[in-house]
Amino acid sequence: MEKKRLWHQFRLLLISGSRNRVEYLKKHHVFHECGENVYLQSRKIPLYANLISLHNNIRIASDVTFLTHDVMHTVFSTIGGKKYQEKVGCIEIFDNVFIGSNSVIMYDTKIGPNVIIAAGSVVTKDIPPGSIVGGVPAKVIGSFDDLMKRREIEEYPSQLAPANQKVSSELEEYLWGEFRKG
Repeated sequence: MEKKRLWHQFRLLLISGSRNRVEYLKKHHVFHECGENVYLQSRKIPLYANLISLHNNIRIASDVTFLTHDVMHTVFSTIGGKKYQEKVGCIEIFDNVFIGSNSVIMYDTKIGPNVIIAAGSVVTKDIPPGSIVGGVPAKVIGSFDDLMKRREIEEYPSQLAPANQKVSSELEEYLWGEFRKG
């Protein structure tokens, strides 16, 4: 692991808040590009982070792994004595994207605008704009616009909305009541 990446990773451990971590990463030009309104829960810096481009309004949940390389060359190079190159590639994430926890994003992929990637997905190829994907490997399972329309409906009284990442006892009671009805 290169010293500079280790240092940045150590620093991220000490920075609270996703927004603050992203500002630190931007200031130090860790990614190829990092747009506005980007939230990154993880404190891991991928190898070859300079091969990752993040556009605007992106949310990356915890434990998302960006793989900008593989190590198959080390296996192949021990077979027959021929030397193989390390495979490296770029990852580009366009505007208005959410990537769920524990997802893996492979090299040589583009994630189009207005995309949701379900938790635990493995993205191995480009994701078309306006889609919801999930699974291993990730496949289209829905539409961004359809989900956005469904979310316009108020699911609980707005005055009970969580504040400072805390659910009030009133909201807890309301949600359990609705959950048990259905």
